[in-house]
Amino acid sequence: MVAPERLSGVLSPVVTPFKDDLSPDPEKLANHCRWLLDHNVGLAAFGTNSEANSLAVEEKIFLLDYLVDAGIDVSRLMPGTGHCALTDTVKLTKHAAKLGCAGALMLPPFYYKEVSDDGLYASFSEVIDRVGSSDLRIYLYHFPLIAHVGFSPSLIERLAKAFPKTVVGIKDSSGDWSNTESFIQLRLDDFRVFVGSESHLLQNLRAGGAGCISGTANVNPAAIHQLTINWESSDAGDMQKKLIEVRSIVEQYPMIPAIKAIMADFGQDPQWNIVRPPLVSLSRQNSANLVNELRQSGFDMPGLLD
Repeated sequence: MVAPERLSGVLSPVVTPFKDDLSPDPEKLANHCRWLLDHNVGLAAFGTNSEANSLAVEEKIFLLDYLVDAGIDVSRLMPGTGHCALTDTVKLTKHAAKLGCAGALMLPPFYYKEVSDDGLYASFSEVIDRVGSSDLRIYLYHFPLIAHVGFSPSLIERLAKAFPKTVVGIKDSSGDWSNTESFIQLRLDDFRVFVGSESHLLQNLRAGGAGCISGTANVNPAAIHQLTINWESSDAGDMQKKLIEVRSIVEQYPMIPAIKAIMADFGQDPQWNIVRPPLVSLSRQNSANLVNELRQSGFDMPGLLD
């Protein structure tokens, strides 16, 4: 097996479709992954917007296997594998590495708060040792607003230097550009820094970052990708403003139900509205308001019904 190349560009934390009984719908998930890949967006399955922490490890393994068997390109697949329990993280990460996935997007163990950098370093070291794969590529997931446990620049540097072929990047969902910039300024060898929203995509690319891993890439993939390949063009600023406009419309509502409401409307499939409790779907009125405002802005999802 050829070692995975380091990722860049746009990835989407792929929203997870559910059936009426709240079980995942693997066929619908695979179809959505194909549509994203057709629009040059990679697959950060089991991210926050995938409702990852509402899915059991066994469900994630089943879905990963289904995607691979369905022909989804593993070189574009970066599943989220970080859990509170060390053994859960190891189990899912080992399976992803065995399948040949390009990387693993890894939250820190987040239940205990105010843990030390030494404790987090020990956790990641243990995962790497137990997985025991030279093909493992870890992208750290920094999301302090939700996890309340994150990565300091010194910890990132320590991990990347101790495991230079394994700890190869980070997603910064802090929403604080100065924080993302501090990660880039570590100047680690070929270390990929992704922002968690396309709202900072142009800044990130201009500063030497790798791209973005964004929930709204589920519904606006082509436009986000276009900025990543045209960020040096004269109209890059206008492209960024349009991305922010769309993102701002979606952010008026809870992100996961909002993305699913957009999928349901543009895909003409109301099943996409289903979320797992404790999340709740958008009301019909809010869904209508969201979709109407997007349509008025010129937003579309070409090819979704093909």
